[in-house]
Amino acid sequence: MDSAAESLSLMRAMSLADSPVHSSSSDDFAAFLDADLDTISDASADSEEVAVEEESILKRVKRRKLELPDGVINPESSSSQGEPKEDLGESSPKKNTCPHPGVYAGMCMRCGQKMDDESGVAFGYIHKNLRLANDEVVRLRDKDLKNLLRDRKLYLVLDLDHTLLNSSRLADITVEEGYLNGQRDALPDNLKSSLFKLNWMQMMTKLRPFVHAFLKEASNLFEMYIYTMGERPYALEMAKLLDPGDIYFNSRIIAQGDCTQRHQKGLDVVLGQESAVVILDDTEAVWGKHKENLILMERYHFFASSCKHFGFNCKSLSELKSDESETEGALATVLKILQRIHSLFFDEGREDDLEDRDVRQVLKTVRKEVLKDCKVVFSRVLPTNFPAEHHTLWKMAEQLGATCSIELDPSVTHVVSTNAGTDKSRWAVQEKKHLVHPRWIEASNYMWRKQPEENFPVSQPKNK
Repeated sequence: MDSAAESLSLMRAMSLADSPVHSSSSDDFAAFLDADLDTISDASADSEEVAVEEESILKRVKRRKLELPDGVINPESSSSQGEPKEDLGESSPKKNTCPHPGVYAGMCMRCGQKMDDESGVAFGYIHKNLRLANDEVVRLRDKDLKNLLRDRKLYLVLDLDHTLLNSSRLADITVEEGYLNGQRDALPDNLKSSLFKLNWMQMMTKLRPFVHAFLKEASNLFEMYIYTMGERPYALEMAKLLDPGDIYFNSRIIAQGDCTQRHQKGLDVVLGQESAVVILDDTEAVWGKHKENLILMERYHFFASSCKHFGFNCKSLSELKSDESETEGALATVLKILQRIHSLFFDEGREDDLEDRDVRQVLKTVRKEVLKDCKVVFSRVLPTNFPAEHHTLWKMAEQLGATCSIELDPSVTHVVSTNAGTDKSRWAVQEKKHLVHPRWIEASNYMWRKQPEENFPVSQPKNK
């Protein structure tokens, strides 16, 4: 195995371990603001009621992001319920009947009343100082889901760093990576359209191979969000590189400041029903409440600084002047999984029960096909005096469709061990069963297909 292959193999193996939490929209409401809040003026100078127009919410911001000046909302539209506009004067008997569906700049977006309540959810990525009541979020999610399912689409939430791209500070570029600082025309062909030097951010970014083709194909099946733990200026700049035509994400770009819980990502700020959301991320820990929606990605490490951060003691892809495969890499692999999930969701069963389906159940079904027909026994991998069925590897294997056992019998297909000298390991060799390293299970979990056993050999015990 050459040095490039060894480094790639090592990085892949080490990427199977969890990272620290810190490592690694909606258009509907922006459309509402666009349609119903075109005119900005002082509330005391106008007494017309601010109405919520749901159809506008669910259509127009899918095309563009709205930029509003600071000020007070003063729309000129009618209520989505068809109610006549109300006088907001002191004598109005309906003044206090407004459900206050949302707050913008401290005022109810429907009736104009000053609001100090911090209830509901902040949707600052749609527009600064915008909060939406929980009931309004539920109503709009229901409405958007109907529209999305009619278009035969689901939601896809995408992480940035190590999932779609890899970034490094310019100060961290090594001597061996110095060629990356050269003129674009002098770069290798595979880098000319995927490497970007952002001097104003003192940063260099490399897009993951196949990413543009991935986004194009995925956009036919999903409405996509970016969701990153990075800061908003960084997220917006990365979105420009990934989506220069502004056709995939629009305002659906969620950054660290939009999270409602420290060091955690949540679907509470995504205007999509959880039952229809698929997540791609390289870090499981940040999705504590939504692991059933998650497809865990193999991390993309292009720069030396990324390898160092995650503890890789090897040359980076950039130092080796190598890269992931376009056709066999992580994004090409996960696209096939997404296509399979989409097909199962929409093509199985009756068309009239789509709203009752749950993509999380589809994910479980697809995952269980990975190690179907495999019976696994572990040898000195699981801690003693610990319930085997509670161990991460045991549960992972079962989620992939394998049957796990603590006893050997002729139906066993794989013995998982780190030591070829154990009794069970020797039995596997003698009975011509597969003897594999635990990374075989982890890699199969990442790639969503059973990996070649010969790529995960078990080392022989060292002579004492």
